[in-house]
Amino acid sequence: MNTIEETLRNAPPPTATLADVWRRQPQPGASAPRIRATRPEDFTAIVALQRATYPDIPPWTEAQLAAQVAAFPEGQMVAELDGRVIGASASLVVMWDDYAVDHTWKGITGDGTFGTHEPAGRTLYGAEVVVDRHRRGNGVGRALYQARRQLCQRLNLRRIIAAGRLPGYRDVKDVMSPELYAMRVVWGDIPDPVLRFQLAQGFHYCGVIHNYLPEDAPSCGHAALIVWLNPRYAAPRPAALARKAAA
Repeated sequence: MNTIEETLRNAPPPTATLADVWRRQPQPGASAPRIRATRPEDFTAIVALQRATYPDIPPWTEAQLAAQVAAFPEGQMVAELDGRVIGASASLVVMWDDYAVDHTWKGITGDGTFGTHEPAGRTLYGAEVVVDRHRRGNGVGRALYQARRQLCQRLNLRRIIAAGRLPGYRDVKDVMSPELYAMRVVWGDIPDPVLRFQLAQGFHYCGVIHNYLPEDAPSCGHAALIVWLNPRYAAPRPAALARKAAA
């Protein structure tokens, strides 16, 4: 029986190393992507990006994308470079106490329609970030994450929560749990491209969500629960204090 270390040595190389994570920023002289609101004419490009990036996971339909924009237009963004959509992100606001650790992608996103969007919530939930793999190195992922953080601060939300894929877990699933895999990514032993990138963006690892997205075969359906706390969050003042201050 292979040991954990033997399995790690024999596993296929990751699609990105930690060094790649840090390189994913605009190089000197490179054009920076423009982040803007998602429009209906972007839907075809977003679906194509998802299909190319996550071949094991069915892409969103244009009906789902239209529903997301209708539910929360501020949370839907694309990255554009040289007139082409090369990345996209999708977010919604939720009442986190209604979901907490035990949730699925389908449940928290209303099966991709964002019918669960709750304007009175205090948590911005990151449902998707996708980047054209052929245009990486232009800081696309960083720009999308930065735009999401700025949205969180502009709306005075307490936090951003997301569930990150664990695409290297399938190769070691016979010798370690998803929890151990994620912790070894945090410790720097495994260069998982997704979780390491998210940690580099200021997110904190909180645990593993089992059966989060069963269609995600490389992650065996699991995901890493991550959180970014808004340092500028101002808790709403009690109504009585607000009235007294205004008097």
